[in-house]
Amino acid sequence: MASDAKTEARPPAAAERKMEVAVASAATPVFVPGRRAFFTYRDLGVTAASRGKMRAQITAAKVGLSRPTGWHYHVCETQFVYVLKGWLELEFAQRGTVRLGEGDSVFIPGGTPHNEIRTSETFELLECSVPAEMGTVACDPPH
Repeated sequence: MASDAKTEARPPAAAERKMEVAVASAATPVFVPGRRAFFTYRDLGVTAASRGKMRAQITAAKVGLSRPTGWHYHVCETQFVYVLKGWLELEFAQRGTVRLGEGDSVFIPGGTPHNEIRTSETFELLECSVPAEMGTVACDPPH
């Protein structure tokens, strides 16, 4: 005989939780060191809350990027960038130059060579990576 009883999912006990809720307040920003000295990086608390599975931060320009950073790739699973203010230009071997403005985004699989060419004088973007720790490796330009 079939049972009509429904099993209800219950949240895991505190000891079983691997990740926690993270709340970041614009009124009390937390700035951390980042890959580029000419950018500021505001930590959104995701790295600690996800136990390193993901990073989310607001990257902003102290001054515009006037010369390319050079071809490089990131050692990660993926990187996602969403432009909040201003613009930036990136170059990819398979797509050429891409200009991203406010409201635009780019998904970059780990290991994808690219070059940051230039930015507006001031800009701000949301940048996420999986996992949180993301290495940067210089590489030769594509032929």
